Amino acid sequence: MGRIRVLVVDDHRIFAEALAAALAAEPDVEVGAAGSAAAAERALERAATEGRAYDVALIDADLGAGAAAPGARARPGAETAEEARRRPAPGVPPPRRAGGAPAAPGAAARPPEQLRTERPRVDQLRTDHLRAEQLRPAAPPPDGITLLGRLRRAHPGLRAVVLATADDPHRAARALHVGATGWVAKESSLARLLAVVRGVLRDETHLPPLLLTGVIRELTTARRDRTESERLVDTLTPREKQILRCMVAGLGRQAVAERLYLSPHTVRTHMQNVLGKLGVHSTLAAVAVARRAGVSPAEPAVPPSIASAP
Repeated sequence: MGRIRVLVVDDHRIFAEALAAALAAEPDVEVGAAGSAAAAERALERAATEGRAYDVALIDADLGAGAAAPGARARPGAETAEEARRRPAPGVPPPRRAGGAPAAPGAAARPPEQLRTERPRVDQLRTDHLRAEQLRPAAPPPDGITLLGRLRRAHPGLRAVVLATADDPHRAARALHVGATGWVAKESSLARLLAVVRGVLRDETHLPPLLLTGVIRELTTARRDRTESERLVDTLTPREKQILRCMVAGLGRQAVAERLYLSPHTVRTHMQNVLGKLGVHSTLAAVAVARRAGVSPAEPAVPPSIASAP
């Protein structure tokens, strides 16, 4: 085997740089580092374009978790509330200098009583608007496991190993489901990590022994849920399965009626039968059961002009 190209993806810079340096000390390992999901995707694309694709990605399970306060972020370069309060308001003359001379020639004069009334109101409106801008919710960055799945889809030959601060069977099962081939605690030794890196390149899957039992339980539960969903879907008639596929595709009653050349009343009856047989009380719950059973959505309708073309 030639040199192993490893990409470390972790937004804790000190940890990422220390790990990269330790791995790079190995004679057969070449290392890159990325501090965010976007940087990782760029690094992988660039390496693939240059014909030097990475072999293994080591991805922090909690990538991006500390990037911002929950539900909000301050906009870069944004004016603070105190700066906004001190900035002159539009339509309100600047304060007078000592001696009574106006601060700016030509400023419109207003009665002192009006200024005393308007100024606090304008200040409050500006401060409220600024606070809303600074605390506007931002789209949360993808966590490490979500990123892992995305990278595996874009780069099927890439092996991905999760770096975690704690063993979590549910998250480990999720990581395996999206394509991870290893799970390593951050407190593990460098020798252990290198053994995992070399192992996944031999198509081995590496999990800590204490985590394995929990992961198997999670995967078994998920499989049991899928089996039960499949059993429920199998109780549907062929027509009801057609209706269910249309529901999975997000079609409403009228659209289903037009698609299957049925009356809306007949479609309504079929939908009620589907809900009853699946043991649910809403279309959303029926779609969830269908998804667990692997039911695919109905194909988009083909326009008549295309369908009749020679």
